[in-house]
Amino acid sequence: MDDARWMSRAVDLAGRSPRSSTAFAVGAVIVGADGSQIARGWSRDVDPLVHAEESALLRAGGDLTGATLYSSLEPCSKRASRPEATCTSLIIAAGIRRVAIAWREPDVFVTCEGVALLTAAGVEVVAMPEFAGRARAANTHLL
Repeated sequence: MDDARWMSRAVDLAGRSPRSSTAFAVGAVIVGADGSQIARGWSRDVDPLVHAEESALLRAGGDLTGATLYSSLEPCSKRASRPEATCTSLIIAAGIRRVAIAWREPDVFVTCEGVALLTAAGVEVVAMPEFAGRARAANTHLL
C-alpha cells in the first residue's frame, strides 16, 4: 500500500472544501486491498453538511473488506448536524479495518474521540504526522 501517495491525495482534496466558519476542510480517499482508488470525497462537496469520509463512503458502496480510508483529519466522533451519523460510526459500520490520518482533530468545536473509538472497534489507525502541516494549512481560517 502506498500510504504516502494516498494521504497526499486526501490532503489535496481538503483544499477543495468550501470554507466554513463552523467546520473543518477535510479530504478522504478509500483505497482497496489491490491498491486502487475506490472513492474519494471532501467536506461539503455534495451538500453543506456532508463530511469528507461520509462523502467517500456514500460513493464507495460494495464490500470494503481490506480497504483503507485515508483522511486528512481524525474522523469525527461527535457531530451536531447528524449526531447519529458520525464519521467514526460510519467507518466502523462499513467494515473498514484500516484508517490513516494526517492530523488529530483539535478541540476547536468538540473533543474528538475518533481514534480511540476506531481502535476500540478493532480498526487499525495509522498516524501520518508528516502530512499534518498540509492538512492544517487548509484550515488556517479556523485556527
